[in-house]
Amino acid sequence: MRTVSPSGDDLRRFCTLSGLGELDPETVCRHAPDALLLDEEAGTPVGRASLWWRTAPNYGDERVGLIGHFAVVDGVAASRILDAACALLADNGCTLAVGPMDGSTWRRYRLLTERGTEPTFFLEPDNPDDWPGHFERADFRGLAHYYSARCADLGTMRTADAVALRLRKYGFTVRPIDLARIDSELTTLWSLATDAFADNFLYTPITEEEFRAMYMALLPVLLPELVLIAEHEGRAVGFGFAVPDVMQTRRGLPVDTLVFKTIGVAKCMNRRGIGKWIFDCTLQAARTLGFQSAIYALIHADNPSGRLAHPSGRDFRRYTLFARKL
Repeated sequence: MRTVSPSGDDLRRFCTLSGLGELDPETVCRHAPDALLLDEEAGTPVGRASLWWRTAPNYGDERVGLIGHFAVVDGVAASRILDAACALLADNGCTLAVGPMDGSTWRRYRLLTERGTEPTFFLEPDNPDDWPGHFERADFRGLAHYYSARCADLGTMRTADAVALRLRKYGFTVRPIDLARIDSELTTLWSLATDAFADNFLYTPITEEEFRAMYMALLPVLLPELVLIAEHEGRAVGFGFAVPDVMQTRRGLPVDTLVFKTIGVAKCMNRRGIGKWIFDCTLQAARTLGFQSAIYALIHADNPSGRLAHPSGRDFRRYTLFARKL
């Protein structure tokens, strides 16, 4: 077990783990971890983790340290990596280790803990089924729980027409994202999301550059009708983001399911029904485009937005973010 440099051969070895794919070295550098841990056996990488403590999120009175970029080949490597990570975080003043989280909730975090029988959907995080057990055996416990739900028939969805009428009366509008001016649109969405999500659980902001790179990568699959922006008096006040489940193509199926990823509303506009209106408009657009079903992805179990998906949504997958007291 050793800490390694975020450059050169060390970084390349950190990013390669047999059987678990490769982590992009540029991604690791962009995420700017405070330390990289690499576990090797006979010169072969068997486990890795990145650590953050300088830029970790707030959580009550705890000083949080994050464990991310986690990958191991077996339980022995997991035990060594997680124990070493916790020791290093404690040495740097942390009182709570949280993971897996790649430095921010904007990036990959949580583990899939109840797989069920449905196939993986687009943009869904996945992991080997034994990884949650590795965290539990290292004295980690569930800190937060999430689920994904499916509405099998969009035709059953009822819309809140009264909400739409009221918002339109007061000058609110909803429009699709304009891909012809995507640069300015992404600047708008980054500013709005930074405000809308600021109070979210374990939230830390990311730069506009990183935000832009994340969404530019999705342009080939975006349908403007499924990325909506709510405005009032010329100012963006909310947005919704959904994408087709292009994983269906890999299974030889027509793409008839959309994945609803997120809704954000400016804090000064909360409790007006804007989120519900964006949700309704997205599903109406999806029906017009021929989509038959929807997946509501990765909902925090305590998040009120989950009410938008029920009772039409059936839970089919669960995820857990773990923590260990140091």
